[in-house]
Amino acid sequence: MMREFDVEINKCCDLLKQGKVILYPTDTIWGIGCDATNVKAVEKIFTIKERAKGKGLIVLVDSIEMLKEYVKNFPLIAPDIIKAAKNPLSIIYSESKGLAKNISPDNTVCIRVVDNEFCKALINKFGRPITSTSANLAGDTAPSIFVEITDYIKSSVDYVVDLYHDVLTKPKASTIIRLYEDNRFTVIRQ
Repeated sequence: MMREFDVEINKCCDLLKQGKVILYPTDTIWGIGCDATNVKAVEKIFTIKERAKGKGLIVLVDSIEMLKEYVKNFPLIAPDIIKAAKNPLSIIYSESKGLAKNISPDNTVCIRVVDNEFCKALINKFGRPITSTSANLAGDTAPSIFVEITDYIKSSVDYVVDLYHDVLTKPKASTIIRLYEDNRFTVIRQ
């Protein structure tokens, strides 16, 4: 018999493959996600959040190997920075490859290698990156735990992961840095 965790992973993978949008736990806060290579699915997220097209979405990958597949001119220092990070680290790269064009209004892309059992298993099974954006309308405060997510958001997505709803520990937001091809970087949010 499959455990509930595996059932949820399989269900989410099936939905992501169909271009559906899910509400799921990440290594930071609950996120709204879809297949990061599917333009129509990404468009749905902007519609749900009532978000302007001028703001990009964070993309989650399960490993440095997957990260390399989706970043053009991959900065050689990136793996060392990721491994040294003590908290979740989202890195803005100069240019992506293979992702939906509407992920970001310019060529940059913000990607995080997740260190979370659910996210890692989901992305690994799905085989492609997924988007992650806070589970709120644009301009509203981002909910840090499941019980803070509005009914509007829960009813707007195609599926809500049925795990971790009772976790009340407030997670830490990711650190965000901008990393350049020449290995220089700037801290955007700590």
